[in-house]
Amino acid sequence: MSSSIVPDTQARGLLSRLPDTPRALALLARFDRPIGWWLLLWPGAWSVALAGGAFVRWPLILWFLLGSIAMRGAGCVFNDIVDRDLDAKVARTASRPLASGAISLRTAWLWLLVLCAVGLVVLLQLRPYAQVIALTSLALVAAYPFMKRITGWPQIWLGLVFSWAALVGWSEVAGTLTMAGLLLYAGTIFWVVGYDTIYALQDREDDALIGIGSSALSMGRHVRMGVALCYGLALALWAIAIWQVRPYALALVALLPIAAHLLWQVVTLRDDGIDPLAKFRSNRFAGLLMFLACLVVGSA
Repeated sequence: MSSSIVPDTQARGLLSRLPDTPRALALLARFDRPIGWWLLLWPGAWSVALAGGAFVRWPLILWFLLGSIAMRGAGCVFNDIVDRDLDAKVARTASRPLASGAISLRTAWLWLLVLCAVGLVVLLQLRPYAQVIALTSLALVAAYPFMKRITGWPQIWLGLVFSWAALVGWSEVAGTLTMAGLLLYAGTIFWVVGYDTIYALQDREDDALIGIGSSALSMGRHVRMGVALCYGLALALWAIAIWQVRPYALALVALLPIAAHLLWQVVTLRDDGIDPLAKFRSNRFAGLLMFLACLVVGSA
């Protein structure tokens, strides 16, 4: 059996040398593409930092890291189980393990259970209030793979899911959900919609052919303007969240580095099949800039 590496993989070193089945499982959980769990981790890390827990509760960020790897992997496995028929029709996804037949459906379900078990271990590290907040995301996660079939804006649903750690982290550190935590979450939704619209530029032709929706298709010729609007709304909501924590104009200066980075993404974006992936991946650095902003404000 040969399990080819998908075009946007970062599989190198150990992953590329694994035997066929372990390698296929790693690819199914997207362990070859760490950008996904970085993007899932950052909102949780932001909330911990902005709520003032970056130093006192630093182990929580490590637990979030483990949870992000496991649950992002579980989400990808479930997504591929649901989308295995569609993935086989899209050039970028046709070589995924389930779509290509590299692993069986039964094996995929067992792998999903293993990853969820790791997520359960992380869940048990949280206070009951935060556990309830975390568990309420499961319905959103389960519904996400179907959104592209029924709406032209599945990225909005992804935003709800991929931003959820902001609510969990805030409720764990602050003990309850406050306006600042909710605003941080709301801003992150728009950030996710922006960067995943950039990512969806890679599949516009295939998505149109097989009849599934994406924000990149829905925005049409106005993708750059649409992404700029999403990023602008994200920054505005984050600014209000920071103001809730530290009502000083100087605190808002902490957002300037990430604002400059997001502006760079929009201004230099090229729909050439290569640049969208690079811009999408650059949001790992954007997440770091936002974390530093939250750290400065939350620790002041």
